[in-house]
Amino acid sequence: MKKLLLSLVAVAGLAFTTQAQTEKGKIIVGGSLGLNSTKEEGASKSDFRFNVVPSVGYFVSDNFAIGTGVGYNYDKKVSQEYLNQSFEVAPFGRYYVGLSDQFKFFGQLSVPMAFGNVKDVDGVTGDVGDKKGTTTSIGVQLAPGFAFYPTKRVGIEVSVDGLGYNNYTVKDAATGNKAKTDTFGLDASTITPKLGVMFHF
Repeated sequence: MKKLLLSLVAVAGLAFTTQAQTEKGKIIVGGSLGLNSTKEEGASKSDFRFNVVPSVGYFVSDNFAIGTGVGYNYDKKVSQEYLNQSFEVAPFGRYYVGLSDQFKFFGQLSVPMAFGNVKDVDGVTGDVGDKKGTTTSIGVQLAPGFAFYPTKRVGIEVSVDGLGYNNYTVKDAATGNKAKTDTFGLDASTITPKLGVMFHF
């Protein structure tokens, strides 16, 4: 009888712990970090990309959090002779649905935005030259995922990009002319999902 009582207390404690991770008033912290260097055959310099976007969210009600990511993107393509630098902000809303004590499904709606500039790059030396124009990127993305909670404060997440729309505009610095590109599609590949970690406080 004593063992049964202890087991019930332990299960109740685990259920309370996992529920508490997504209850009203809690905070989640995470983000993304990317680093990539590529050198084409015959090229004298490598292409280089770096981005960092930390994010924080707050549970305004049980299982529903709102927040934002704020970061920086650096994309130098020597092979294509340009450098794109941008400031990024990505407000989001996320809703969790409990599947078990340690597993939850979530859906996230985000509005990623980036504002930056494009500069010339010498294709031989890799030196950065004059500013060519400014860039603006505004999108909407609906992404599903699953979260596993091995501990009280850590959630390991697997997600896919899902359904998204993006408007990308480049404004020429010399002429003021704008070139716009609209992209809409579904990118829910299960072969290359995103793996991440969110911390709950």
